[in-house]
Amino acid sequence: MDFGNSPTFPTGTNVFTLSDATKGRLDFNYLDSGTSNVVDVSSQVALIQISGGYQLQQDQFQANAGIVRIYDPNGYWNPQNVSSPYYGYLTPNKKITIQTTYSGTTRPLFAGYINAYQYSFPTTMSVGYVDLQVSDAFRLFAMSAISTITGGTAGQSTGQRINTILDNLSFPPSLRNIDTGDNLVQADPGTQRTALNAMKNVEYAEQGAFYVASNGYATFKSRSNVTKTNGAAPITYFSNDGTAIVYAGVTFAHDDKLVVNQCSTTNIGGTAQNVSDATSIARYFPHTVQQTNVVGYSDSDALNVSRIYVATRKDTTIRIDQISLDLTTPDYTAGVTAALTLDYFSTVNIKNVQSNGSTITKTLQVMGSNYKITPNTFDISFTTSEPIVDGFILSSSLYGVLDTSTLGW
Repeated sequence: MDFGNSPTFPTGTNVFTLSDATKGRLDFNYLDSGTSNVVDVSSQVALIQISGGYQLQQDQFQANAGIVRIYDPNGYWNPQNVSSPYYGYLTPNKKITIQTTYSGTTRPLFAGYINAYQYSFPTTMSVGYVDLQVSDAFRLFAMSAISTITGGTAGQSTGQRINTILDNLSFPPSLRNIDTGDNLVQADPGTQRTALNAMKNVEYAEQGAFYVASNGYATFKSRSNVTKTNGAAPITYFSNDGTAIVYAGVTFAHDDKLVVNQCSTTNIGGTAQNVSDATSIARYFPHTVQQTNVVGYSDSDALNVSRIYVATRKDTTIRIDQISLDLTTPDYTAGVTAALTLDYFSTVNIKNVQSNGSTITKTLQVMGSNYKITPNTFDISFTTSEPIVDGFILSSSLYGVLDTSTLGW
């Protein structure tokens, strides 16, 4: 935890400090503001439970959020305890990072902010505990009301507009990983909304991906870079028959919840650009998405958005929506390494051999995570899905097939 001043970041702050034992380690301390007061509370933690990423039915990325439970035998987490080493620091929006070390390698699991401290003193327990309610920067973006975006001029690329909005929030460049983007946007409309909604609008106009990564970086992938991840190597293989990494469970679904066969996209000042797929409508009935007041640059761009949206989502098949792993499984080095290495857009191949001998095999992408950690357990599940943006990929056996694969733009 960083008990420093606040979640704000002074412009131009150099958060990396050479030769500093705490702040001089690459890929650590992602949320350091330059006025840090870092405390390791790992030994006090009883439970970590955090989930987030791409929400399949809402068709967008959401915040990573959850709880960190801390036992409090000494009353240190009582904000009125003047003898506590944390006295005066237990205020909302302190920064927190969660990292895991395995086989000598440390990887981030979460970086965000403490939204609230929820205290419990059960009569059945000898000590009380506090649940830290935590969330990544999406929550801050969602609470930031904006109107005019200074520097939000016509002709910016989508990535430039995302950066401009983050600049207006004084979110540090050191905590960004923003692609340039493939599309242009019009001048900012100057309407009242949240910063998150403004950036989600740009994400839709691009048909890219905007999210907060496990290291706390505000991340924007262009449409072309999202497409390039489809089926990309390396592929991590899972199975329940001993031929690959074993899993604890998978969740299947076969329904029409994710089907979209009609899409209407209207830019600000533009006309509705409507696309539909008659075959899909006849098979599944109309499933419609309508998006208005988009900051796209032209009606032709809006038409392409509607086209790619329908082309990607008009069909359905049996899905594997989630794969679960138990990292305490004996002799599970490959499984632990995979669980701690997989990230959004990583490619996985999941094979399920059923009791009657029939097999379901799917090549999918990791799009979200849910992990629950205690001193004795480490369970993690990944949300998986088909690619969120289809495109033709040369030499790909999955997305480079003439007459069946989807052309992008």
